[in-house]
Amino acid sequence: MFDLDRWIEIFQTLSKNKLRTALSGFTIAFAILLFTLLFGVGNGLKHTFEKQFAGDSQNSIYIYSGRTTKPFKGFQSGRRIQFRNDDSKFLNEKFEDEIQFFSPNIQRNNVQAIYKGEQNRYTVRGVYPDYQALESSIIEEGRFLSYLDLKKRAKVVAIGKLVEEDLFGQLSGLGKEINLDGISYKVVGVFTDPGGDRDERYIYAPFTTIQGIYKPNDEVDRFGLTFSPKLKVDEAIAFSNLLTKLMKEKHGVDPRDQGAIRVRNYAEGTKNVQQFMMVLNIIILFIGIGTLIAGIIGISNIMVYIVKERTKELGIRKALGATPKSIIGMIMLESIFVTAIAGYAGLLIGIFALKALGDSLEKYFIINPSVETYVVVGATIVLIIAGTIAGYIPAKRAAKIKPIVALNDE
Repeated sequence: MFDLDRWIEIFQTLSKNKLRTALSGFTIAFAILLFTLLFGVGNGLKHTFEKQFAGDSQNSIYIYSGRTTKPFKGFQSGRRIQFRNDDSKFLNEKFEDEIQFFSPNIQRNNVQAIYKGEQNRYTVRGVYPDYQALESSIIEEGRFLSYLDLKKRAKVVAIGKLVEEDLFGQLSGLGKEINLDGISYKVVGVFTDPGGDRDERYIYAPFTTIQGIYKPNDEVDRFGLTFSPKLKVDEAIAFSNLLTKLMKEKHGVDPRDQGAIRVRNYAEGTKNVQQFMMVLNIIILFIGIGTLIAGIIGISNIMVYIVKERTKELGIRKALGATPKSIIGMIMLESIFVTAIAGYAGLLIGIFALKALGDSLEKYFIINPSVETYVVVGATIVLIIAGTIAGYIPAKRAAKIKPIVALNDE
C-alpha cells in the first residue's frame, strides 16, 4: 500500500542531504550512460558491416576471369581466359543440386542513355531474370526481365530508381523508350536496391540481347549464382572451392594460379563477419559487465557510507519507537528510488547522445549507433537490484544497533 508519510519522509531526507544524493545518483547514471554508449557504438559497427553486405544476396558467388600468371600444360603465362556460353551449361550440369539462382553477365560501362533532352552515362548489364535475386533488387514499378525477353532477344530494360530520376525527373519511366548507344529500349521496370545509390544507377537488359549486340562470339564477362540456402557456411565454402577447381581444369589453368579465375564467395565474408561480430560482442559484453560491476561497487560503498553517517539518526528513530523493519524498509526504498531515477536519467542521456552523434560517427565507420531498449532497461534493473541489496545489508546491520549505542556514535 502507498504510504504518503513514508514518501514525504524520504524526500525530506534526500533534500537535506543533497550532496550525498547527487553522488549516489551520479554513480548510477554514469554507469548506465557508459553502458548505453558502449552498446550503441557496438551496434553501430554491426550496422556498418551489415550495410557492406546489403547490396547482394548473402549466399551469392561471382566468378570472374583474368589472365594466367603461371604456364601450364604447354600454355604460356599471360593467357586471357574467356568465358563462353558453354561454361553456363557446364556449371548448371555439374552443380544442379547446389545452385539456386544462376545468371551469366555481360557488362558495358559508360553507356550513353538519352531520353528526349536528358542524357547521362550508366553501366548496362546483360543478365538473366535470376539476377534480381543475386542483387536483392526490389521492383518498384513494372517488372524485372523475363525468360520470354531472353528468348525473343527483346530490347527492354529494367532501370534503377536513380536512373529514372536522372532521365525522367518526377515522371515515371515505365513504358517509355530510352536510347542506349543509339539503340532504343523500352523500360519495363524500375527497381531499388539495398546496396544504395551506386546499385540504383545500373540498367539491366536481357543477356541474349546484349550478347548479340556486343559479344557475337558467345563471350561472357562473368557468372553470378546463389547456392542452396540449405548449405552451411563451411559447406558453401567447400562448394566454391570445388567450383573453382573444376573451372580451372576446364580452362587449362594451373591449380595454384590465383589470377586466371577468381571466385568471390559471400559465405567467406559472412563467416569472417560472424567471427568478428562474435569477438566484438564478447568485448562489448565484457566491458559492459565491468561497467555495471563498477556501478554496483560504487552504489554499495555509498550505501555503506550513508548508513554509517545516519547511525545517530537511526538510533533516535529506534528510541522513538521505530521498528527494525520500518528502518530497513525506509533505507531500501530510498536506495531503489535513487537508483531507478538516476538509471533512467543515464538511459535518456545516453540515447540522446547517440542520436546527436549518429551522423558524425559515420566517418569512423559507425552507422546508426543505437541500443535496444530491453538491454539498457535490463542493465538498469540489475543496478536497482544491486542498489536494493546494497541498501539492505548495511540497513539490517544498523537496525540491530541498540539506541544507546547509536546515540553515542561519533
